[in-house]
Amino acid sequence: MAYRNKTYVCFDADNDIEYYKEMCKWKADDDLDFNFYDAHDLNNLRDGSLEETIKRKLRERFNDTKLLIVLIGTNTKYHYKYVRWEIEVALKMQIPIIGVNICNNATKIEEYYPAILREELILNTQFNQKILQYSIDNWIKEAEMLNKMEEKNNRIWKQHIYDMLG
Repeated sequence: MAYRNKTYVCFDADNDIEYYKEMCKWKADDDLDFNFYDAHDLNNLRDGSLEETIKRKLRERFNDTKLLIVLIGTNTKYHYKYVRWEIEVALKMQIPIIGVNICNNATKIEEYYPAILREELILNTQFNQKILQYSIDNWIKEAEMLNKMEEKNNRIWKQHIYDMLG
């Protein structure tokens, strides 16, 4: 297996890109304790590219990805062409997922979540610099442990949601 050290951020590019840009600002600010190795830095995508070309380049990003962050806004669940596809790829590759609610201060709002995530092991959190950094630093090991427990218990539960602010 290839070495993976990137964090892939998935979002509704039409409506929620400002939240991704905010994460990049946090990362660039030397006064903030926020850092992640952004998979988006691996290759450039052009707006006029064919879907097939875009997905090929996104797969390249996933090959170096260890964590998927899904920024969940009010329209995220309706984006099948890329957002759902990106989630499917992460699930197939067994990449841990963090669902970040960008709608309000709640940890999770079920009605906005893409259906594909509703029965998966994901960490649910708010869009907050400190909480998100803690999640990035700790979720991979926690998810691995929970998956092992689930396998050991013959997958007794279908869904386990780990809420940071429970």
